[in-house]
Amino acid sequence: MIRLARVGARKQPHYRVVVIEKERARNGRSVEVVGTYNPRTTPMSVLLKRDRIDYWVSKGAKMSETVARLVSKYQPATAEPAA
Repeated sequence: MIRLARVGARKQPHYRVVVIEKERARNGRSVEVVGTYNPRTTPMSVLLKRDRIDYWVSKGAKMSETVARLVSKYQPATAEPAA
C-alpha cells in the first residue's frame, strides 16, 4: 500500500509518502520512501518520485485516498523543484 507516514514535531506535521505493507502500523517499517508532503508551507510542498510510484502500482500496490489525490493534483512537472 502507498500511504502517508507522519513525521515532525507535535502540532507541526510533515509526511512521508511510503510504500508499506497494509497490516503494518502507520509509522512502521516501510519498504520504500517515494516522496514527501509538507502542508505547513505556503504553497504546500509536495515531492513525488513518480517513476517509483508507477512501479509499485504496477506491482499491485494500492494508493490511499489522500495519496491518490496528491498524485493526481501534482503532475510530474510541478512535483519536482526547480534547481
